[in-house]
Amino acid sequence: MDKSSIRRDAREWVVQMLFELDLNPKETAVLFEHFWAERDPDPESRRFAEATVLGVIENRPVIDEAISNNADHWDLSRMKVIDRNVMRMGVYEILFRGDIPPVVSINEAVDIAKYFSSRESGKFVNGILDKVMKESGRPARSVEGQ
Repeated sequence: MDKSSIRRDAREWVVQMLFELDLNPKETAVLFEHFWAERDPDPESRRFAEATVLGVIENRPVIDEAISNNADHWDLSRMKVIDRNVMRMGVYEILFRGDIPPVVSINEAVDIAKYFSSRESGKFVNGILDKVMKESGRPARSVEGQ
């Protein structure tokens, strides 16, 4: 399995876990135990997914502020739960994962939003994440340190 498909599966799992935590807050250890009991991920996918979920949780105030500041006329609590959590994952990668080019994070988030939500959600997610990327000052196609 190549790295992009490993990360794609992991990102879909991240969104599912964030969705569950959003609706039913619990300890991450409990979440991970129950979530992985129903799946058989490869170790790299699991590490990436868990690290991303923990990163989103740890940085959620900054992430939610970035979304709110770039979502004109939208209150975070009124957004679709799936869209909100796809954007949380994308913003986390843009702001805190310098090893992932922002354009990759945005494209993956848009595809996942379309898959789990709707075509309109893909456009909505794209617009907000693009604004967050521009505000961050990170070049779209580069990783930090290169």
